[in-house]
Amino acid sequence: MSDTFMSASSLLFTSESVTEGHPDKICDQISDAVLDWSLSQTPNARVGCESGIKSDEADDWVSVFGEVTPLPPKHVVRDLVRKTLNDIGYTDRTYGTAGHTVHIEVHLSGQSADIALGVDKGLEAKLDATTDGLDTGAGDQGMMFGFACNETESLMPLPIDLAHKLARRLTEVRKNGTLGYLRPDGKSQVTVEYQFGKPKRVDTIVISTQHAEDVSQEQIQKDLDTFVIKPIVPRELLVNTRILINPTGRFVIGGPWGDSGLTGRKIIVDTYGGMARHGGGAFSGKDPTKVDRSAAYAARYVAKNIVAAGLAERLEVQLAYAIGVAKPVSIMVESFGTNKVDEEQILDLVNKHFDLRPAAIIKQLDLRRPIYQRTAAYGHFGRNDIDAPWEETDKAALLRSEAGLS
Repeated sequence: MSDTFMSASSLLFTSESVTEGHPDKICDQISDAVLDWSLSQTPNARVGCESGIKSDEADDWVSVFGEVTPLPPKHVVRDLVRKTLNDIGYTDRTYGTAGHTVHIEVHLSGQSADIALGVDKGLEAKLDATTDGLDTGAGDQGMMFGFACNETESLMPLPIDLAHKLARRLTEVRKNGTLGYLRPDGKSQVTVEYQFGKPKRVDTIVISTQHAEDVSQEQIQKDLDTFVIKPIVPRELLVNTRILINPTGRFVIGGPWGDSGLTGRKIIVDTYGGMARHGGGAFSGKDPTKVDRSAAYAARYVAKNIVAAGLAERLEVQLAYAIGVAKPVSIMVESFGTNKVDEEQILDLVNKHFDLRPAAIIKQLDLRRPIYQRTAAYGHFGRNDIDAPWEETDKAALLRSEAGLS
């Protein structure tokens, strides 16, 4: 995103989401189910869990692999996989897989002692024995981005906000029986027309949804317009909007039968729909010592509070870390010309009021809890339906006051 976006007289921007039955999202939910179980056993669990899934005419299989300390029993992991599939709605092999038929392989080992060496006690704590106990080292190097803007109540970009709501609504009408012929797999995509950086209308909506074989595309199109699109997209944004539903004409074969799935392949869906930059690290299956996850949450927390305080209309935050070092090696803020105070002042306020060491993030946001599986579908940000402390704006009033905007 650049200042050009804010100055363009007309610009189209598109974001997508997927339902919880999408193969990649199945894997994200399985990996986070293992994480939540591990944290429920010990808050200090170290988890880096990946999953893969594929089905065909002969077999369904899931592989769960990675590093978990302490190790969960294999039968527990298998039970978590089956429950996740059943809860999503994969209860019949014809849907793409089924919890009661799937073959589950478990390949987990403990976390590397070399990684633990730097994470358990960071560089700062090794150099200074009088530190405050929050100098746990970062679990890896890397950079993470957070973003917020004032174009929706959730302070999320409108395209991804609508895409997530449409995907969630697809699942809702499937599970409550309103459209019982729908199946778990599905995708949504929303294109918004912006004028001078402000949303003007929805240009295009694309929805692809898995369905039973005995329903016509005409019926699906009519029902999705009535029960999915109109309840979600504000009427004033539906101006000359093109709506494409199942544009291939058929979506019966879906889920892991149609496509293989893997943890961490929907990182843009998980974040800001492409509106902000991304450091490349996925979230699911990682405990909060992994800054790919915790620092990305912290960056969102920072950006959202600054926008909520009115210091900028749009704000992107970048954090960067070195493995085994607690403090970020760099912090960047970018307001795209929408700032109400100098960006240097915004950065000073960030440094003053946000402790961005991994252990401090974990403490501030209370991240050593089993709260993660529900983040694994419909986005990690902009959520008010789950326990997501990084969405709080509890520092906004203080930031506004100190910036002299009260």
